[in-house]
Amino acid sequence: MPKQPLAEVFGYPITNLSSEAIRHRTKRLCPFNNRVPNCTKDKANDPLGVCSVHDGDSIAITCPVRFREDWLIADDAAEFFFPPNTNWTSLVEVRLNDKQGKSAGNIDVVLVAYDDKGKVTDFGCVEIQAVYISGNVRDPFEHFMKSPAKRHNLDWTGKPNYPRPDYLSSSRKRLAPQLLFKGGILHAWVKKQAVVIHRGFFNTLPSLNKVVKEEADLAWLIYDLAHDAKDNLYKLTKSETIYTKFEPSMLKITTAEPGDVAHFVEVLQTKLDENSITIRQTRRLWRMRS
Repeated sequence: MPKQPLAEVFGYPITNLSSEAIRHRTKRLCPFNNRVPNCTKDKANDPLGVCSVHDGDSIAITCPVRFREDWLIADDAAEFFFPPNTNWTSLVEVRLNDKQGKSAGNIDVVLVAYDDKGKVTDFGCVEIQAVYISGNVRDPFEHFMKSPAKRHNLDWTGKPNYPRPDYLSSSRKRLAPQLLFKGGILHAWVKKQAVVIHRGFFNTLPSLNKVVKEEADLAWLIYDLAHDAKDNLYKLTKSETIYTKFEPSMLKITTAEPGDVAHFVEVLQTKLDENSITIRQTRRLWRMRS
């Protein structure tokens, strides 16, 4: 376990004490193309400016806006969505409705292809998935922010609710439902989709059946945060693109891998035995009272 969980705060490693890092912390700025200049994570008036946390020897991205660095994800998704030399632009937070007009959620990024007259000719959709945190990340964040120059080497080990990435909840409660609801509509429209995710998160997912790019309708864009020692910054770097089919991937992600049924029978037997003991004890008590 790292001594402290925080990797990046307001876009900079907590050990970065440059004038730009200080400015971003003081002004609560987001350098990763948020919809406004400031960080708005959790609370707009009191943002939780944690972009990423330590996960053992790796870094886990906890804020979806963190993936917008230099809009690398848009370039990588466009390479999958469109033929070379296509004119395209990106739109963020686009609402998607179902047949009844009810919202299926917002699409994180929509890449729109257009012709010389500005008419839409095609589009593809990007789902960005950061990781949830179990435990309390606000406490070490607020502790650090009170004196960054003195507390960038803080030791948070032994504190209650030490924050850690919760990959299981992130995939089952967030990623899978998002892809099923929004992705199901897009798949019915025969539109390509891309999922943006960091390497550590992707490695926790079930093994997916890969296909060649030309056969795929779903691309997994997998990224790492590479440390630039010279500038003391983390740089978003594409690690790999994995191409899959939508329906088999959804089946894999949403289907739990079964264990040995004998173990479940053992659990049932234990509970049945406990219940039988309770019933016998209750009957014995009633006989004594009568």
